[in-house]
Amino acid sequence: MPRLTLTALLLGLSLFAAAAPKPKFRVIAFFTGKNDRAHVSYVREANRWFPQMAEKYHFQYDTTSNWNNLNPQFLATYQVVLFLDTRPEAPAQRQAFQEYMDKGGAWMGFHFAAFALTPSAYAQDWDWYHNRFLGSGQYKSNTWRPTSAILRVEDPKHPAVKKLPQTFKSSPNEWYRWENDLTQNPDIDILLAIDPASFPLGTGPKQHEIWHSGYYPVVWTNRNYRMIYVNMGHNDIDYEGKTNKELSFTFDNPTQNKLIMDSLLWLGKGRR
Repeated sequence: MPRLTLTALLLGLSLFAAAAPKPKFRVIAFFTGKNDRAHVSYVREANRWFPQMAEKYHFQYDTTSNWNNLNPQFLATYQVVLFLDTRPEAPAQRQAFQEYMDKGGAWMGFHFAAFALTPSAYAQDWDWYHNRFLGSGQYKSNTWRPTSAILRVEDPKHPAVKKLPQTFKSSPNEWYRWENDLTQNPDIDILLAIDPASFPLGTGPKQHEIWHSGYYPVVWTNRNYRMIYVNMGHNDIDYEGKTNKELSFTFDNPTQNKLIMDSLLWLGKGRR
């Protein structure tokens, strides 16, 4: 290649790089994506949706299914960590995440990322995460089938929800109930809960999987950390008909999408 042409090319590339806007913050989404088809469906959907939002709102969105990347060196380049479906299992990964959060990192977790049940494949063997950080303790029960719920804003002053209507209808979801009463934890700020207009919630056929009353937080933050947990993240799948067809999508809901994006933008404004 002639020297003049090469010089012009390099100059053009440098000008393009200089003109490219620097991302406002960087997000790394950890996922496993191997177990329940409903969770796999959600992960795939999230990894299509978040890059579109990254382009629109000028942040960087990266993903990894290698949980060994949950280490101090890797995390140091990211301002926000997402857990799309599961949690870290190795002690070194857990320690790295706790140190990241203690030093001012930000986190958003979805649905199964908070699950723990002893005995199960996801035993409650991480007290800091389930009892102190999330505050929820173990999983207690769920609704079935995945159904929409009317959600009510509980703290209208919080940046994640202050632009939402007082109540709105969610995408279909499997809703979780927890071992601990989050209303009794002074560190927990409940942002959204299921509105009584939702009852009965669930369709069965098991009657204990249909909720008729009670108070169920579905989105909350811990005041000691820059974090938000979102119970949504379970798409409806045709298990009964054995087609495994996707029957619903989490991000087919503009109001719920605003909740997720306003939450992420709030987290991204934090300092490391």
